[in-house]
Amino acid sequence: MRLKIIQASLAAILAALLAVSMGFARLRYTQDPQQELTLSAAISLKDALDKVAQAYRAERPDTVIHFNLGASGTLQRQIEQGAPVDIFISASEDQMNSLESKRLLLPGTRRDLVRNTVVLIVPKGKTGISSFQDLARPEVKLIAIGEPQTVPAGKYAQEVLTHFHLYDQLKPKFVLGKDVRQVLTYIITGNADAGIVYATDAMTAQEVTVVATAPADSHSPVIYPVAILKSSKEADEAKRFLDFLTGTKAQDVFEKYGFEPAGK
Repeated sequence: MRLKIIQASLAAILAALLAVSMGFARLRYTQDPQQELTLSAAISLKDALDKVAQAYRAERPDTVIHFNLGASGTLQRQIEQGAPVDIFISASEDQMNSLESKRLLLPGTRRDLVRNTVVLIVPKGKTGISSFQDLARPEVKLIAIGEPQTVPAGKYAQEVLTHFHLYDQLKPKFVLGKDVRQVLTYIITGNADAGIVYATDAMTAQEVTVVATAPADSHSPVIYPVAILKSSKEADEAKRFLDFLTGTKAQDVFEKYGFEPAGK
């Protein structure tokens, strides 16, 4: 008799534990699971995107955003080779156009995000360079630009120098960077006499001085397009973040870091 009572009690306890366990399981199932987004973006956006992501996480704490930053051309090739990316932001329309032509973008998601400006910088305190034409002077030995084939800032630099009929003449002086932040580093460290970067990059470094701004008609518009990749496994959350990127809060952050509205 006592054994039966013990068995019945154990059965009741097990049933209660099972009910509690099932309740927790149902609770976990009904809650939104943590979502992860991978964002491949031009490295010139780094500082602004860090702040934008913080603002987004304040609204969507269950979403984790992983950044893959680098030269737009390098990121484009990674995507074409199958890298798992949800959102891509390029510093040039060329890379986005290429992905779109290969039908790798989620239809209807491409937008223009922000604009930038091309500037000529020198190490702080350096004199003798105040224009793009001064780069041809014999005392200017090394000029840092991005690799034109993979770095949009390098492509814009090529266009600007071609506009001033200087590109071929200056080629022997070039120090090529793998991305625009490396070009900036060459100037900060004094490993080049001058460099061509974006205005937003120059803003991040007190060790450099902007000596000239490229005329708008000397290069292609510096537009940063953004789109969701067709291969994204988190397309719904990617669309939410895309809306946030183009919304007022994020655009205010971009403006704070020197970017201009895309529609300007």
